[in-house]
Amino acid sequence: MTRPYADEEEEKPLDPSVEKVRKKLIRFMGINLGLLFLALMVVIVALVYKSRTVENPAPVLAGDIQVPAGQPMEGDIVLPVGARIVSQSISGNRISLDVELAEGGRVIFVYDIAEQRLVGRFAVRTK
Repeated sequence: MTRPYADEEEEKPLDPSVEKVRKKLIRFMGINLGLLFLALMVVIVALVYKSRTVENPAPVLAGDIQVPAGQPMEGDIVLPVGARIVSQSISGNRISLDVELAEGGRVIFVYDIAEQRLVGRFAVRTK
């Protein structure tokens, strides 16, 4: 059986100080829910904006080597007759060859692998 006086206890007016605190709490909760809703909408708008804008592809460097899959890259590097490669170094798409010439001098050749061309020729001399 239910309590007969339950309705009377719920209907009693609140003390004025308690009612004042309750109103403040309701106002505080309303403001916080509004701010939370606003922040959520900003995040959703930002996500939609990011997904709809077209991203520019990353710029491709001029010297990037494009090699077909499963195939090695091939090319010719022409050196003077009688030249001997002393050392080589590669950096990015460039290879430098330290070459000893047939007449005894030394030269550094710099080749661009992507463009398959000679970029520079530097004579090595002593003072």
